[in-house]
Amino acid sequence: MIKRLALATENPHKVREFSDLLGPHGWEVIASTGIVFPEETGTTFTDNAYEKAKTVCLATGMPALADDSGIVIDALGGAPGVYSARYAGLTHGSRDEIDRANIKKVLDAMQGRTDRTARFVCALVCTFPDHTMLTAEGTVEGTIANESHGSHGFGYDPIFVLPDGRTMAELTSEEKHQISHRSRAVQHLIAQLAARQ
Repeated sequence: MIKRLALATENPHKVREFSDLLGPHGWEVIASTGIVFPEETGTTFTDNAYEKAKTVCLATGMPALADDSGIVIDALGGAPGVYSARYAGLTHGSRDEIDRANIKKVLDAMQGRTDRTARFVCALVCTFPDHTMLTAEGTVEGTIANESHGSHGFGYDPIFVLPDGRTMAELTSEEKHQISHRSRAVQHLIAQLAARQ
């Protein structure tokens, strides 16, 4: 039986990625359109994900899944962190334009720095109409490149270098799904969803 989750995002990249990750486990991801998401004011990724999931669950009456994810750079004191999606302060324009502005700000801030360690973090919250919820988190370690490489992925993928020397944007979708922070969080969540059945 196909089970449905309302996904709390308007980002088409995330809809496709979550569909790829959850589909093989019997979950259909439904994009949430026409819903006003709360402003992300939480101090943690989980806080922000919870507010979005709760909003979508109440609006749709369906189990709702939200993620909040971003890049944490040690040399920048953990920035951009929960501000990853709006780090450059750009609020208008296409998702790709916003991504490029965010990447430029990171690269400018990292000029001349030798400590380039960083990690991608993804927090997932799944809320249900009975007011219960599940949480999961995934991380992947890497470093910050000196310039963008690769044409796949989105967000900070072109400047996030994995241990094998490739950026996240140089991976195929299949390769990314095996190791990404979002994939790791989903694996933790799937185990909890299965236990809930």
